[in-house]
Amino acid sequence: MTTLTFPLSRIEGHARVIIEIQQGEVLSAHFQATELRGFEYLVQGAPAEQMPVITPRICGVCSTAHHVAAVKALEDAYEVTPPPLALKIRELLMLGQLIQNQATSLFIFTMPDRLGVSSIFQIEDHELGSDETQTRIATRALQVRKAGTDLIALAGGQFIHPIKAVIGGVTSGIETEAAEKMRNYLEAIIPMAQELFDYYWETSLELGERLGTWGDDQPACYISAIAGSCPNFYGNVLHVTSTDGNVCTTFPAKDFRKHLTYQSTDYSYAGQTSYEGEVIRANSLARINMLYNLGTPQADKYMDRFREAFGQPAHALLLFDMARGIELVYALERATEILSEPLNNDEVAVPYTLKDGEGYGLVEAPRGPLIHHYSIKKGLIDQAEFIIPTVHNNLAIERALRVAAERYITEEWVDMELEYAVGRVVRAFDPCIACATH
Repeated sequence: MTTLTFPLSRIEGHARVIIEIQQGEVLSAHFQATELRGFEYLVQGAPAEQMPVITPRICGVCSTAHHVAAVKALEDAYEVTPPPLALKIRELLMLGQLIQNQATSLFIFTMPDRLGVSSIFQIEDHELGSDETQTRIATRALQVRKAGTDLIALAGGQFIHPIKAVIGGVTSGIETEAAEKMRNYLEAIIPMAQELFDYYWETSLELGERLGTWGDDQPACYISAIAGSCPNFYGNVLHVTSTDGNVCTTFPAKDFRKHLTYQSTDYSYAGQTSYEGEVIRANSLARINMLYNLGTPQADKYMDRFREAFGQPAHALLLFDMARGIELVYALERATEILSEPLNNDEVAVPYTLKDGEGYGLVEAPRGPLIHHYSIKKGLIDQAEFIIPTVHNNLAIERALRVAAERYITEEWVDMELEYAVGRVVRAFDPCIACATH
């Protein structure tokens, strides 16, 4: 038996892929999370009220989603309903993370795969025509990403580890002048993001033509905290589709164990979930498959183009990345809509009373549904559970890795394209290993 080991780069956290083969037959393809974070143990005994500032430290990239999920879990436990203005500002906060994450994933993590380079900052002249083209792509990618970080700072108080969401609401509204300045800034960024995404779309088509495949295109179940139209990434209930793309069950976060099967493995610190024995996929493609429309003009044009080209539900692996581009445009457009509304004209928080009990907080993070579950005793965290989006994708990642391995491995030889294929497969799911190992 031969074991092939592939370390991974351009992902969040540390992971590797192990493929075992014998006489040209692929025996297994495993996605291994190689670090243990242990936050579920670290927070035991912590004052429950501190969770919104502790849990963002799980991940510097996903800190916004953890911040909001923690607040929602405590509000569920304390039976608190925040005022409408606070919910609007929290939605803006989640949109900022979506912009920041999708720009990072598309233009910094996966665009190099389209261009055959290791980094968008190392594009050779002959590949894109000139230094000017290279500079424009790299500079504009960073500018679009910065728009997300700036929006997080405005709505969350600071970019990394935001602090503005509190139990019962938010600490303050957004002044009209600041909102107008941000709106104008995002409106200027939208055409820049579209230009980058249009180029990304073209290079994705070229990649598919060169490889002769878009990766694993077998049906799967999909899971998301949003469905229908005009999505709000703040999260409500969980939706799961059957393999034909129709939503077959909807349930609140507290019932996730009644509907999903969780299993751990002996080769990875991250677990896996499935639905009635079927592989689950979360993240951008899951959301696009569940939505009728997005409700903003430019994003809906991209959605129509996507549907015409790839159908619904769409399953091909590299379409995860295409869906992220649609969401990037949506998040920018939706944020400008919210910033056009009064954001400092009403109460931003309501009082609450500490109590012991259980609470669940659900948000639709860029990588999929994120759940925080707390058990509180004497005001302290007795037990915490973090159900991370990447856990839903792990079986799908391994299935796609096996498809790639079987394509590039024969009894005679191993096509070295497999090394690149492994990276493309994993990055298509945009996993966050830093979050998934608790």
